Amino acid sequence: MFKRWLLLILATLALSGCGYNDFQRLDEASKSAWSEVLNQYQRRADLVPNIVATVKGEANFEQETLTRVIEARAKATSIQVTPETLNNPETFNKFQQAQGELSGALSRLMVVAEQYPNLKANQAFRDLRVTLEGTENRITVARNGYIKTVQEYNVLARSFPTNLTAKVFSYDPKPNFSVQNEAQISAPPTVDFSAPKK
Repeated sequence: MFKRWLLLILATLALSGCGYNDFQRLDEASKSAWSEVLNQYQRRADLVPNIVATVKGEANFEQETLTRVIEARAKATSIQVTPETLNNPETFNKFQQAQGELSGALSRLMVVAEQYPNLKANQAFRDLRVTLEGTENRITVARNGYIKTVQEYNVLARSFPTNLTAKVFSYDPKPNFSVQNEAQISAPPTVDFSAPKK
């Protein structure tokens, strides 16, 4: 009987020192942070139809720009995302790429909208633009929270002796957000003051 209690105590001490509970805590924290990221992406996706409808009211607005936004939204919302996505780098990257395409399409839409005085003066469009900017900020905050949580989890999964627990219980490092066009944004911009003004 004494040996059984001793083994139970040793097993408990071994598990508490191996990081098992930390893995559980950080896994749940990363899922929660991921849910907040998805919540903010959904908020943005829900804004797109209203933005497109408002912009369509401007008769001469470029149809190609609107089509890109609509297609990017459809692609971004068509990817099925589950908690398992966090453990599947390929699906995670597809999701991230689709969201990046939607961000780019919306950015182009806003740049083109600047050329339409009637649209810029439209109160509904201005309100939607402010809401979109706020949502983009919320996405950034949510992504930063997720990045921090995943960083803690991945450090735990790679550090000794908790990496042994990670191997035993298959706690693989989780994918994190990355910059899709890293090489492009690290290159200095070209500034040409001799270009003729339009």
